[in-house]
Amino acid sequence: MTTPEAPIAPVIRPALPADVRTIRDLVEPLSQERILRPYEMVGYFEAVQEFLVATDPTAAPGSAGAGGTAVGCGALHVMWDDLAEVRTLAVHRDWRGRRVGHALLAALIERARALGLRRVFCLTFEVDFFAAHGFREIDGTPVTPEVYTELLRSYDEGVAEFLDLARVKPNTLGNSRMLLEL
Repeated sequence: MTTPEAPIAPVIRPALPADVRTIRDLVEPLSQERILRPYEMVGYFEAVQEFLVATDPTAAPGSAGAGGTAVGCGALHVMWDDLAEVRTLAVHRDWRGRRVGHALLAALIERARALGLRRVFCLTFEVDFFAAHGFREIDGTPVTPEVYTELLRSYDEGVAEFLDLARVKPNTLGNSRMLLEL
């Protein structure tokens, strides 16, 4: 009797501008379902340095994941000196169940630690997934009134969601606010 092989871990690397169209394609189905907030194409390019992508190390040339083509993505957006948000965590439907999202989230958390951050926030429908990585559900916005006032000056829609502003409420209905203390 043979033992089943463990799934091969994806290669996680920083996103490149050449990955932006693939990132958009990964996010699009989830944004249509209102699970993720979509960006305009220029927004993906502006945020490319925040993104990590997962690729298949065994993919044959010409297949999904080959040559570094992303099969998953996620971003870490720094919001303040001690706080960042995990954003846009998406995995291609053919790759779900292979722990790609787990590998991406672990890499994003390590990136937060490397930046000296103490807390990571997310707004999600996937409570169990994030809880498995140590996130806990919270109420409100976990910043001081002074930081809240400063963050109000941001034009970033994700920051508006973090602040729970009324103008973004339709995008966040049903989501849970979660926080990880590093």
